Amino acid sequence: MTSPLETLSMCDEAGGRERYFLTYRGTRLPLQLTQELPTGALRHRNTYIRARYDGLDRLIRCEKLVYGEVEMIHAYEYDPAGRLCRAIITVGDEEPRTLYLDAESLP
Repeated sequence: MTSPLETLSMCDEAGGRERYFLTYRGTRLPLQLTQELPTGALRHRNTYIRARYDGLDRLIRCEKLVYGEVEMIHAYEYDPAGRLCRAIITVGDEEPRTLYLDAESLP
């Protein structure tokens, strides 16, 4: 059986794209990634965030990498109206935590 993280990571590979960032700001979901990095700058960085976007340019997965190891993962799923409805968050070796979001809980 496919885990929720694997399912979300396979979302919309066609038309999706990968981008890289230095950090994020705020605590709301999905994370607001900032300071985009060109691919060529990654070899000079010990820490960065790898982000995957779907064909509609929605953030579907981001991974914080520290010295080549994944330290944190956020995987997002959206409802048919384009609103974030589920987030799966993994920090380090901890078990993934799934958050189900409804219209009342979003800003």
